[in-house]
Amino acid sequence: MIEYPDVMDFFEGLLRRSSPARPAWNQEVLLENREPGWNYVDGCMLKAILDLYRATGESRYAEFAEQYVDALIDEQGTILGYYPEDYNCDNLNEGKVLFDLFDLTGKAKYRGAIDQLYSQLQRQPRTAEGNFWHKKMYPNQVWLDGLYMVQPFYMAYERRFHENRNYRDVFIQFETVACRMRDASSGLLYHGYDESKKSFWANPETGCSPNFWTRSLGWYAMALVDTAEQMDEMFFYEYQTLQEQLRLLIDSLLCFLDPETGLFYQVTDAGNRSGNYLETSGTCAIAYAILKAVRLEYLPDYYFDDGKRIFDGVLRHKFIKSEDGYELKDICLVAGLGGYPGKGDYKVRDGSFAYYISEPKVSNDAKGVAPFLFAFAELLRKERETL
Repeated sequence: MIEYPDVMDFFEGLLRRSSPARPAWNQEVLLENREPGWNYVDGCMLKAILDLYRATGESRYAEFAEQYVDALIDEQGTILGYYPEDYNCDNLNEGKVLFDLFDLTGKAKYRGAIDQLYSQLQRQPRTAEGNFWHKKMYPNQVWLDGLYMVQPFYMAYERRFHENRNYRDVFIQFETVACRMRDASSGLLYHGYDESKKSFWANPETGCSPNFWTRSLGWYAMALVDTAEQMDEMFFYEYQTLQEQLRLLIDSLLCFLDPETGLFYQVTDAGNRSGNYLETSGTCAIAYAILKAVRLEYLPDYYFDDGKRIFDGVLRHKFIKSEDGYELKDICLVAGLGGYPGKGDYKVRDGSFAYYISEPKVSNDAKGVAPFLFAFAELLRKERETL
């Protein structure tokens, strides 16, 4: 028996209220009252929908995802509302669902769109060590977010369509991040790294931003498990190393889990410092990474209890009944580093503790809802395996 029927009610309600023009899960679009276009937030949610399709076998979930994406890709495979000249890593995230949709439907336009996105990677600016810039507007910068947006897509393309010719490129980018961005004392990784060390937020000696942001660590954890899943196991060293990086990360993160709630704070290592709060999206991403890694045997079985405890903590403390149904609350809307000089007070995004706790909290945004559903789908799959 499914343990959490309210979660399915919540999910079904979001689907009923959403369309490609107005997705109920994209709070940035709703708050700014703008066209969504091709964006990473919807990509997160579409992956969650397909994960639940695989977990439940409910075909209308796959049909919803197909119809949604069809509104964004024309019959020639051109992606509408996508601007490759931005060289934005975030734009690759929505492309991950195209592999599944191509397999399910055989539509040639999905393969065309996949190739269009891959062509961005072929031209994406890189650091001297070979990592993709997070965006063209952020020269020499690598963010943990970008690993999740790009690397599972990149590895899937290499395995399926490119004879793994660039699999080492994917792996080396993870290796460089682990080398440059991991703090030896805590085992955590900083949100961003500027190879030039010239950004106003960068440590002049290390190039790293000054704090640990839980959602960025969640992006990183999900990137490791999802990329390893796409990697051909014959590349034994690289395959095992990604799993080891994941285990080191999870072991480090669990040291900062709030013992009373089973949740993580917005600034991971700052505990209950004034203004810090227990944040939903990063917590859910970590829960998903653990649960999926156990299923794929990247982590030993005993980590399952950690993943479930974290998910149950979200249910107890962040998933609430509201007048409109159900609400997943305390999701950090956005957080980044730097921005365009001269466009607003861009230096507020300095990676400081004060900055991270200043960004608005929202409910029912896919940056939290999607990993919440990713984790839920893993629990459904676990339940199905034990029946």
